[in-house]
Amino acid sequence: MFDLFSGLDGWVMVSLVLALLFVLTFEFINGFHDTANAVATVIYTNAMPPRLAVFFSGLFNFLGVILGGVGVAYAIVHLLPVELLINVDTRHGLVMVFALLTAAITWNLGTWYFGIPASSSHTLIGSILGVGLANALLAGIPLGEGVNWQKAIDIGMSLIASPLAGFGIAALLLLALRWWRPVNKMHETPHIRREHKGKKHPPFWNRLVLVASAMAMSFVHGSNDGQKGIGLIMLVLIGIVPAKFVLDQSSTPYQIERTRDAAVHLQQFYEGHHDQLRDYLALGKHNAGTELPKKFRCDPQLTEPTISALLGNLGTVQDYKEMSPESRVQVRRYLLCLDDTAKKVGKLGGLSLREKADLEKLRKDLTATTEYAPLWVIVAVALALGLGTMFGWQRVVRTVGEKIGRQGMTYAQGMCAQVTAVAAIGLANVFSLPVSTTHVLSSGVAGTMVANRSGLQGGTVRTILTAWILTLPAAMLLSAAFFWLGTKLFV
Repeated sequence: MFDLFSGLDGWVMVSLVLALLFVLTFEFINGFHDTANAVATVIYTNAMPPRLAVFFSGLFNFLGVILGGVGVAYAIVHLLPVELLINVDTRHGLVMVFALLTAAITWNLGTWYFGIPASSSHTLIGSILGVGLANALLAGIPLGEGVNWQKAIDIGMSLIASPLAGFGIAALLLLALRWWRPVNKMHETPHIRREHKGKKHPPFWNRLVLVASAMAMSFVHGSNDGQKGIGLIMLVLIGIVPAKFVLDQSSTPYQIERTRDAAVHLQQFYEGHHDQLRDYLALGKHNAGTELPKKFRCDPQLTEPTISALLGNLGTVQDYKEMSPESRVQVRRYLLCLDDTAKKVGKLGGLSLREKADLEKLRKDLTATTEYAPLWVIVAVALALGLGTMFGWQRVVRTVGEKIGRQGMTYAQGMCAQVTAVAAIGLANVFSLPVSTTHVLSSGVAGTMVANRSGLQGGTVRTILTAWILTLPAAMLLSAAFFWLGTKLFV
């Protein structure tokens, strides 16, 4: 980390510091904006004292980021088209990052101020899509190529499906508890238990489940939402100081050899399916000395020359630090393009499931040294998210506990909503899909209110749904406007 600023011009250094601060500010705001949902039920039900709850929630968020990997981080990054990722220069990188972060922070702060459980995930994704589309318009690129639409659709489906699943599963869990124990203390609200029985805390087993599920939810929140911050910082570093971060310079000789082998095996895979892929990849139409265009663009028809160029650059390299900065940038371009083409090939007809699985393994080996994050990045995001948990949680806690249903939340409802959210977010982590903690938990609470026949507060539900619907287009418009303004002023 300490050589991060060495050799940089003054304005680039200042811009880099500001960009990193913007990302960490976004994660800090995410901490008290989204993570309030993780402690909302445990605080509202008095299962834990507020200060203790937010402290341990912050700790488990920290651990979630540290141990969560980078799959979700690069799912966010790859919303941008591969051409934008490989051809961004320092000025464009700065404008891109500041535009999307300013839009995301503005919307997050606004919804937090009014106590609306809006989604930081929706906000961030909308901001990235807005930048991609604005870049396409300004560069004269078709809008269909301005965003990685397949990745956007995959993420969009996970963002839509997860709250619907949260609503239904939490409702079914509560109905099951009602059938199993129709008359039980867990169906009391904290207000009833305190006013009529003089007891402040939930029954022991209910309290244990509430606390355990709250901490588990904090952990999966950290591993999912924290990775979004990691992805943003890697966008910052690759966009502003590409020479140092386009490849993982701590890669071992074995990891570099795996990358080299993956390229060789990818070529062999394509040759083994010559009849199926000949026209799509223009197999056999280029000789070994074919040069790639000066203005580099990913083109499946140039797959063979790209593999040749990659192997030529890697040669017998055992350490990426041995390579010139320009060569490292080129290697990353080749790797991302080959990965993008392999992804498209995997969706073509004619390949068996086993062959598609083999291709997927080759893709992972190809990107093993490009999809990474330095330890200091992970720790910085973990600290920002963990510390943010300990501030500003009161507004959203009250909304989740009292304003979704017509009556206060019972212990059973809190358990069902939290357990459902943990399962949904944990499953999303397994498949490297970003989801909204806010929407999953809020919809889970709403589902239990309906199942409990408590009814919903129309005003609050309308406000949450409005924020849900408006967040994506609002963030897109904000980030597109900021990007357009930035390019006019600085590029």
